[in-house]
Amino acid sequence: MPTKAVCVLNGEVVKGTLWFDQASGKDPVVVTGEISGLGKGLHGFHIHEFGDNTNGCISAGAHFNPEGKDHGAPNASVRHVGDLGNVEAGNDGIAKVKISDKAISLEGANCIIGRTLVVHADPDDLGVTTHELSKTTGNAGARVACGVIGIAKL
Repeated sequence: MPTKAVCVLNGEVVKGTLWFDQASGKDPVVVTGEISGLGKGLHGFHIHEFGDNTNGCISAGAHFNPEGKDHGAPNASVRHVGDLGNVEAGNDGIAKVKISDKAISLEGANCIIGRTLVVHADPDDLGVTTHELSKTTGNAGARVACGVIGIAKL
């Protein structure tokens, strides 16, 4: 079973490489890496359901949500499996990522391998606002970069 995965993000301006490490199927997945070309501030960061980028990031589908729940924060009891919250870019447009998440996995029912990681233009509101898109997308705006998550060479 894979214990390491990788995603190379590509957008018109936004680029990055993210690594996914999981010691065993019961442990959280640790996501590390760097994303460049972002505007300063928070940007939604989600796993989407399909590993299909044939029509750019839009063909990746909706957030990975095998349990049919509402959108939420990574630490919320009600959330999509793919809801990883936000990454934050500094003045230089670079977001250094270090996230530990218990919902995603590199094996089993919540496996993210073969799905798409998407970085959004705007902050994810974590499903807590009254905006009509809050409970589905976190109102995170356009998809500025994406990439398919694949098994990494150990």
